Amino acid sequence: MVTDTDLPTEADVVVVGAGHNSLVAAGYLARAGLEVVVVEANPQPGGNTRTEELTLPGFAHDSCSSAHVLIQNNPLIRDDELGLVSTYGLEYLATDPAVVLPQDDGDVLVMHRDLDATAAELARWSSADARAFEQLIGEWRGGLAAAHGRWSSHLPPKGDETTRRYQALRRRSAWDVVHQTFAHPVVRSFVLWLAMATIQDPRRPGTGFLPSSLAAGRLDFGWTTPVGGSQALPDALVRLLHEHGGRVVCRAPVVRVLTDGDRATGVEVEGRGPVRARRAVVAGGHVTTLPAMLEGRAPTADLEQARATWRPGLSVLAVHAALRSDLRFGASAVTSAAAGLGTSEGVVRHLDRFAAGEWDADDPWLLVVNQTAVDPTRRPEDGGGTFKILTIAPYELAGGRSWADEKDEYGARLVELVRARAAGLDEAELLSVRTESPLDVAAHNPQNVGGSCHGGEFVLAGEVVPGWQRYDTDVPGLFLTGSCVHPGGSVSGRPGRNAARTVLTSLGLDPAAVMGPT
Repeated sequence: MVTDTDLPTEADVVVVGAGHNSLVAAGYLARAGLEVVVVEANPQPGGNTRTEELTLPGFAHDSCSSAHVLIQNNPLIRDDELGLVSTYGLEYLATDPAVVLPQDDGDVLVMHRDLDATAAELARWSSADARAFEQLIGEWRGGLAAAHGRWSSHLPPKGDETTRRYQALRRRSAWDVVHQTFAHPVVRSFVLWLAMATIQDPRRPGTGFLPSSLAAGRLDFGWTTPVGGSQALPDALVRLLHEHGGRVVCRAPVVRVLTDGDRATGVEVEGRGPVRARRAVVAGGHVTTLPAMLEGRAPTADLEQARATWRPGLSVLAVHAALRSDLRFGASAVTSAAAGLGTSEGVVRHLDRFAAGEWDADDPWLLVVNQTAVDPTRRPEDGGGTFKILTIAPYELAGGRSWADEKDEYGARLVELVRARAAGLDEAELLSVRTESPLDVAAHNPQNVGGSCHGGEFVLAGEVVPGWQRYDTDVPGLFLTGSCVHPGGSVSGRPGRNAARTVLTSLGLDPAAVMGPT
């Protein structure tokens, strides 16, 4: 991938940041015939979809995102609207197993990319729960998924009975849905583990759709893995932009959003001067920093409200490792790109300890990723495996303790938990380990404010929502994208596509020229 070095003095649209959502928005705008320049502070594009050698040379680690499941239902990929798959080299692997959950006794619950096979697996623990799972997925596929698609695209809901059922489901908590639908503790833990994949507290109202939507996504697409790493997505978008006259300029940190006293007119790049935006500025940066960046006018009430109502939600900690070989899970030595640990009771304890400023190594929610098992391009030619554990951990430890003093101990404890249920993690097989605390996660990407890699959340009218509900702002010509806006974090591309629709509409251009109706 080649980015630009020369910074132009003007363009139709200036996009701030080169995370995947900013690049998606830029891609649609460029395809619509606008001259677009993307300015990125970091040395390479990608934001939280970056792939880096975090441990040893030749080992390609996804520094943040790993699965690209949610984006598969986005028309960007589903209909290949920008040609990322057919023209620009993006390749996805839909894995089977989708995910495995190794048990204490050496057994392994295997989720397949097939409803019947997964139901048969669940029936080993509870035939009633297996039928309930089939019903849950059947209801989702029978209409709720379409209503969810409109919600994700930020389109007005239909007034039909299906939409009303979807909205009622959304108002519930994932915890209540799981515990009112399933009875066996293993099945409950499995579905609750799936529901936490977007790093939200499942006890919170507003998460009731997650058990259905995330389970259905895994059934349809497995642990969708981009060949070469998460970086493959921004790389394909950069190629698209270049072909349509756009530019992506890295090492170009924006320090001010320029205005003429009313509307946004461009940006000021540190040490490199202004870039004028003839038609629009699209800000992919964080909502907490944007109001102070405005020059020439006061921040508007909407931007101030976004800053005031944002909070980080659940911050994360990651353990990256280079291995001699890929992991095998349970007594049957199942190979899978992804595995999960954590019981429903353990998740509650984990969340409570998180709130108290404590880390938890007893029975925490863990995502275990070993993607070289399906994508050997990520390892050196002489073999090996990449490995990641992702979990939630408080940004600030209780009692003024320092993560610098405790992160390696916690990382080692987490590796021990996985080692008890997987082969391939003996000391001799661990070549290099790197633990990143929530503070490190925030330092790795300045958009991960408070150690939150999923865009955080907002408290609006007494409700918690995962994304700001507007892509335009009360500053004319200034628009928002990124994980802080609807529908929030994860690799969905929805904030980028939705923002592009808003920009095109505001400029009097027809979004239908570059995208479908949903």
